Amino acid sequence: MLRMPTFLDFEKPIAELEGKIEELRHLSDGGGLNISEEVTRMQEKVERMLRTTYSKLSPWQKVLVARHPDRPHALDYIEALFDDFIHLSGDRNYGEDDAIVGGLARYRGASVVVIGTEKGHDTESRLKHNFGMARPEGYRKAQRLMRLAERFGLPIVTLVDTSGAYPGKGAEERGQAEAIARSIEVCLDVRVPTVAVVIGEGGSGGAMALAATNTVLMLEHAVYSVISPEGCASILWRTSDEAETAADALKLTAQNLEELGVIDSIVPEPLGGAHRNRDEIFEALDNALDPALQELVGLDGGVLRAKRREKFLEMGKKGLS
Repeated sequence: MLRMPTFLDFEKPIAELEGKIEELRHLSDGGGLNISEEVTRMQEKVERMLRTTYSKLSPWQKVLVARHPDRPHALDYIEALFDDFIHLSGDRNYGEDDAIVGGLARYRGASVVVIGTEKGHDTESRLKHNFGMARPEGYRKAQRLMRLAERFGLPIVTLVDTSGAYPGKGAEERGQAEAIARSIEVCLDVRVPTVAVVIGEGGSGGAMALAATNTVLMLEHAVYSVISPEGCASILWRTSDEAETAADALKLTAQNLEELGVIDSIVPEPLGGAHRNRDEIFEALDNALDPALQELVGLDGGVLRAKRREKFLEMGKKGLS
């Protein structure tokens, strides 16, 4: 399904041209004019501009694309790729955290546990899901679901899209750091196949809590970093105005991270980003996720755990060699 996107600042020339196309279509509908050839010519120009622009995005521009308000989120991928999803709530300790969603589902006919950070699409849903910033109970719910998957021998798929864990006072009082650390520990410990997909932002420990997996996939224009560019700039330069400089230094793009060995594979996005064609990005992720799972299914639980731990102990050496 094609969608008319919200345009980012660096897309202004494309926005102007697509606006003219819409004006021509409106004139054609109202006045019986045949302008199909002109519209086709302009659409081809838009495609060329998109191809040129998106082939040379800066790291900061990638951050903006990863945060695009129309970009599909975890629940969109769950609805598109998984059947019979049964949402499971609560950490059995404190309460429910809607920033992390998860439960049982079927993927291509096989039972799995799927867990994701959900940002929401509008004001109401963003507030409900706390903009994808989980509290301790969210990470403890994720731990519970991962242990449930291990108990029944089910593969785990995680969908990562968060700027980071919630930094509020209440979250800290309830043990935010411990909850994230335990979630990473459980990720590394479970004896079932695990695959993570960074679908938008992969921010700090809030992302790592769900991404210490056997295989890490990353969408082409997603970002994944130990800290946000704004946070890094505030620490190093005492101002978030240097966020663009920080983004360059953080090596947070999928291309950087594949080269460094932090992720395993890049999932190509539609021309102009995942928000421009949802059906295409759903199909692309489906085609990447299935072989990633098939490669792991059938391996002994101890082997899976050992390979996962070895993967993270070795991480970074590829980029330094």
